[in-house]
Amino acid sequence: MDLTKALSISARGMEVQTTRLRVIAENLANQDSTGSTRGAEPYRRKTVTFENRMDQALGNATVRVRQIGHDGGALPLRYDPANPAANAEGYVKLPNVNSFTEVMDMREAERSYSANLSVMQVSRGMLTRAIEMLK
Repeated sequence: MDLTKALSISARGMEVQTTRLRVIAENLANQDSTGSTRGAEPYRRKTVTFENRMDQALGNATVRVRQIGHDGGALPLRYDPANPAANAEGYVKLPNVNSFTEVMDMREAERSYSANLSVMQVSRGMLTRAIEMLK
């Protein structure tokens, strides 16, 4: 495989993991965001879906973000009649963000990013050595 292709494929992998980390950060930042009016919907956890796509320029399959969606899971309820977002029974809908899940996703994204970075560093080193040999 051409080393420049390896660099491009790794760069695409790093791009999607960066998007994933941004979405995780947004989820964590909004884990306590409830609605502001009576019965309003709180923040819903966002999810990232990847897909393989054939890159005609590279002649290889690469990864890309297919979509950033919302987790349709159940919203937990907490009894807090003083909250402005409480429904008629006094319950407030809370975001469906679980910080443990987000941290585990963050660690997985970090490992994937690091693996792609390692491929880039090795490829760069090989290119540098090849150029030095040609001098």
